[in-house]
Amino acid sequence: MRMNYQIEFRHLQYFKAVAEELHFRKAAERLFITQPGLTRQIKQLEQLYGVQLFERGNRYVRLTAAGTFLKKEADALFNQLGNIENQLLKIAEGKLAELKLGFIGSAVQLILPQLLATIKHDHPNIDISLQELSNEAQLQLLHKNELDFGFVRNYLPQDELQHINLIEENFALVIPKNYSINLSKPISLTDFKSMPFILFSKDYGSSYYNMVMSIFADHGFKPTIALRTVNALTIFNLVEQGLGIAIVPASLKKGYDMQVQFAELNQIPQRTTISVVWNENNRNPGIPHLLQAIQKILKTNLK
Repeated sequence: MRMNYQIEFRHLQYFKAVAEELHFRKAAERLFITQPGLTRQIKQLEQLYGVQLFERGNRYVRLTAAGTFLKKEADALFNQLGNIENQLLKIAEGKLAELKLGFIGSAVQLILPQLLATIKHDHPNIDISLQELSNEAQLQLLHKNELDFGFVRNYLPQDELQHINLIEENFALVIPKNYSINLSKPISLTDFKSMPFILFSKDYGSSYYNMVMSIFADHGFKPTIALRTVNALTIFNLVEQGLGIAIVPASLKKGYDMQVQFAELNQIPQRTTISVVWNENNRNPGIPHLLQAIQKILKTNLK
């Protein structure tokens, strides 16, 4: 196995800047060094590894296959170094760790409040930071260890990522408050096929979007879609204004005070699931404690 101990941290810093800018002059300005000096450092790195990292032309700079691989690994390395620094600062403050949690909005109505209260009670030395993100954004950040946990909908297993299914629920129609409908009787989606629909987009979650579209397919029609968005409040505002109706997870009827009404679609086979997802290669010391808190909540909720 070939090992080369002459490669220094600065080599990777310089490489990362050029790989991101794909322009030696701009990368040199960003690093506050001369362009010839930067070029020498990159050539030295290529000689030390024994591979070409960039293709250079009169008007372009491109990563080679080896350069693309090294950029991915360098990004992961620098991210891990940032995590180490952050965890050390937390330890110096008397904390065990900081956990970065991503979530879709409906998780707020379902499990997050209970989870945060449990962590605060059982592990007050763990700090939690929260960020509302789409399914796809969470999964990307989890792969890069820039997020410790994600709370996503209709998760499809991916390499390196572990998951626990937390809650399964029905879908619901969202219609204006003044729309005349008998909610005591089963609702047929076919009755609404002539109306425009406002839906969560694929950016919210592609597997979730595909499941919603399968609901329409099962009822034999393709919906007229007035708008796609990733924001539940936007959906409810537009429904309230009479611009269409929507299909959303039933739990979203909690936490919003809007002039809309919900008709639960409990006669259809499609149900949506919230899962917690994490990267098995993430070494954040707080991860086992949050998983214990989740298992505690699941056991309590089953009683």
